[in-house]
Amino acid sequence: MSRPEVLEVPVAPEPEFQVIGASGRRHAAVPALEFAVNVSEPGGRQVYAIALSAQVMIEPARRAYDAETRERLVELFGAPERWGTTTRNLVWHQADVLVPAFTGSTTFRVPVPVSYDMEVASAKYLQGLEDGEVPLAFNFNGTVHYRGDDGRLQMSLIPWSCSAEFRLPVAVWRELIEHYYPGTGWIALREGTLRALQEEKAKRALPTLDACVAELLRR
Repeated sequence: MSRPEVLEVPVAPEPEFQVIGASGRRHAAVPALEFAVNVSEPGGRQVYAIALSAQVMIEPARRAYDAETRERLVELFGAPERWGTTTRNLVWHQADVLVPAFTGSTTFRVPVPVSYDMEVASAKYLQGLEDGEVPLAFNFNGTVHYRGDDGRLQMSLIPWSCSAEFRLPVAVWRELIEHYYPGTGWIALREGTLRALQEEKAKRALPTLDACVAELLRR
């Protein structure tokens, strides 16, 4: 009897990701950081495209903090003695990116919008850091479109276990914020609070809402 023919299952590409740098987008309607990411496919298959989803997480527990920084972050993580359980990961952004065709490796960019709204946890955390680095984790998922052994289009999935770490210099974030919002901070006010503040500003004949808040704090 002849042995049954064993069909070989084609090996799907197994892309590997590495975050290699970050820079601020200087001329845009919305401030954003752009992270340069290198993707490689060790098997050497021709990749037509990767429809990629990248979740960017801040991992506060992966860096040290001095006493002054801990004081600035009390609102976010509570008293320092509780930080062992309260410094949980913060979701910063989730970006969808289309990686163009490549063979071997290529570099693409993941844009992350930067908010200066102090009600947002990620902005509150970044504002609390004077220097050092921000420990980040990039979790990748998506679909790889590639050429199979028979020359036809094939697709495979990237599991969420595919990830990369990066340490963002705090100075890069601060330079971007200073470029878009020099010497300024933003807070959200309820409509009633804003209306009352505007009325107080007019009553005191003050030029700006900032001047009104400063005057009220002095009194």
